[in-house]
Amino acid sequence: MTVILKDKERIDDLQRNGYRIIQHPEKFCFGMDAVLLSGFAAARRGDQVLDLCTGTGILPILMEARTEAAHLTGVEIQEESADMARRSVLLNGLEKKIDIVTGDIREADSYFASASFDVITCNPPYMIGKHGLTNPQAPKAIARHEILCTLEDVVGQTARLLKPGGHFYLVHRPFRLAEILTALAGHKLEPKRMRLVYPYVDKEPNMVLIEAVRGGKARMTVEKPLIIFTQPGVYTEEIRERFGY
Repeated sequence: MTVILKDKERIDDLQRNGYRIIQHPEKFCFGMDAVLLSGFAAARRGDQVLDLCTGTGILPILMEARTEAAHLTGVEIQEESADMARRSVLLNGLEKKIDIVTGDIREADSYFASASFDVITCNPPYMIGKHGLTNPQAPKAIARHEILCTLEDVVGQTARLLKPGGHFYLVHRPFRLAEILTALAGHKLEPKRMRLVYPYVDKEPNMVLIEAVRGGKARMTVEKPLIIFTQPGVYTEEIRERFGY
């Protein structure tokens, strides 16, 4: 299908099923965190999947490529990003499998029925306070800072929309790990699996991947560390084999 690009937009190859994505390099492009979350998350045949803070739709598209989910929905508050996501869905002929909703995730429970999703994913804004914040209205600032939603908003809405026994997959920053686990437990989303991501084997982790189950029993598996690079510009064997880099 022919899709019209707007000023300064580009089309990038996702190296999955021939899928491509529309991005605007001066505003916001997906990063390694989204790719890793798509590989960490799981969905079974017939599952209904919701992606909160979907941005340009990278998570629904990648998860459609690697799972047998029945349907995927992305929610994004920034209309420009949501528009790019919709056009990427059309570009890939996925309009029957993926919906993109423009909306505030703080009101997600007014868009969808309670306990209606088997799987929820989220790559939310990580930063709190004014660290590195220059223009609070800029698309990148909204995507990276807790300006329009907080961790509590994400977890609270997930607890309302996830079915009992449903799975929640989150990528975040390790410096907020205590806060994340406390928030999950407070909403009866039991952390079941965690994996720390390291840029290099001798560096501190800069991402954490977490799986939680609504109403799950208290027991969490901490998986082996995931290392991204062996040296600058050279991905580890696991990243190459599992994620196609």
